[in-house]
Amino acid sequence: MANVPVHEWTLLEAARKVREKEISSRELTGALLARIGALDPKIHAYITVLPEAAAAQAAACDEEQAKGALRGPFHGVPIGLKDIFCTRGVRTTCGSRILRDFLPPYDACVTEKVFAAGAVLLGKHNMDEFAMGSSTETSFFGATRNPWDLSRIPGGSSGGTAAAVAAAMCFAGVGTDTGGSIRQPASLCGVVGVKPTYGRVSRYGMVAFASSLDQGGPIARTVADAAALLGVIAGHDRRDSTCVDIPVPDYLAAADRPVKGLRVGLPKEYYGGDGLSPEVRAAVDTALKALSDQGAEVVEVSLPHTSFALSTYYLIAPAEASSNLARYDGVRYGHRAEGATGLIEMMSRTRAEGFGDEVKRRIMIGTYALSAGYYDAFYGKAQKVRTLIRDDFTKAFEAADVLLTPTAPTPAFRLGEKTGDPLTMYLSDIYTIPCNLAGIPGISVPCGFSTEGLPIGAQLLSKPFREETLFTAAGAIERALPSRRVAPLEG
Repeated sequence: MANVPVHEWTLLEAARKVREKEISSRELTGALLARIGALDPKIHAYITVLPEAAAAQAAACDEEQAKGALRGPFHGVPIGLKDIFCTRGVRTTCGSRILRDFLPPYDACVTEKVFAAGAVLLGKHNMDEFAMGSSTETSFFGATRNPWDLSRIPGGSSGGTAAAVAAAMCFAGVGTDTGGSIRQPASLCGVVGVKPTYGRVSRYGMVAFASSLDQGGPIARTVADAAALLGVIAGHDRRDSTCVDIPVPDYLAAADRPVKGLRVGLPKEYYGGDGLSPEVRAAVDTALKALSDQGAEVVEVSLPHTSFALSTYYLIAPAEASSNLARYDGVRYGHRAEGATGLIEMMSRTRAEGFGDEVKRRIMIGTYALSAGYYDAFYGKAQKVRTLIRDDFTKAFEAADVLLTPTAPTPAFRLGEKTGDPLTMYLSDIYTIPCNLAGIPGISVPCGFSTEGLPIGAQLLSKPFREETLFTAAGAIERALPSRRVAPLEG
């Protein structure tokens, strides 16, 4: 372990070494800022890097520790945040021109909690504009590249966070997941990503995309790191009326529990069709064998309304987005078009200039679905199908404790490969979207590599507020299938 470079330490190792004074927060933060300086021009995982602020935070942590005070479990350890979480006085762009210079006057709840845990904020991670995308190519600030192959996408929309963690440019990060935006990039970048139960993590200060689907969660290099970080950001917050007031379990302890007797369900609808890569199928089979070899029981289950999930999602999510994004009109904050002669012209030009093509496409879809005469036919019917999808999961969890599926149908594809065909791009999330519609938790854990050396992830799903079951199963897969979590980069 002594020969492991500083940047390859896990989040928990780094926290322990700072706590035991094997390294100072200044030294740790300096090492990661140097790595960002060397690698990020090639990967572009960060929209904003905060060298001065991070150095000042690290110095303050060292001074407090010298006086015998520790802020929390991540005292002095550098992490990053997706640029969707408000950070007081630090620009929060959401990957959009319309918020390019927006300085929030307050911190998001997630931001508050990572600071209270003692973490040092290195910067804000790149993302698809307003979290609308599966490849981190729709960002106004340019695309992020996959650290395992710079010609490929890192997944999205939390692609900047997954790429930064995989490239060891932070020890962990927090992303958001509306239709797979944590799990899919985690799978494509070879790291662990968790989408908690809807209501487990406060959305206060998290820029809204689709309010009934959005949820923040950790991205880290190990299951234990992800469990520890979720333990910090989870919990009730009265400022978010959808945040549920129930105790937060010891997720970290759950990651080491045995899986003997655990019932692992295989939803047959997730393993058929032509879209699933044989390499991904083989890797997920390896994960299944790892669980069964450790005593888990395998059962087949059915989720019969799975085929309707994609179309249901692409009615509900754009409808909610069209409502949420109506606030960006150039009046109170954000980009404002110059030279308009009246209010209507100013608003129209502001939105035309401020939003990218994918955001405009989804606003138009959502506005159409909500318009008079079409509401019941589209949005209303989609909500009824959503209930059927949720009922499918409820029934499946009578026979299984967790469900095992692929996270993404293929390994990472090439930059630009799907940007001209939105429907093909949307299919990248076909295995992750049902989890969001049902409001249940999910995790992606690495389970192998393609013949081209690209990471592959397996997805585990469980009942609402049973994240500890996910960490138990994912921990068992990780112990059986250890693999390199830091991409082989020079820097």
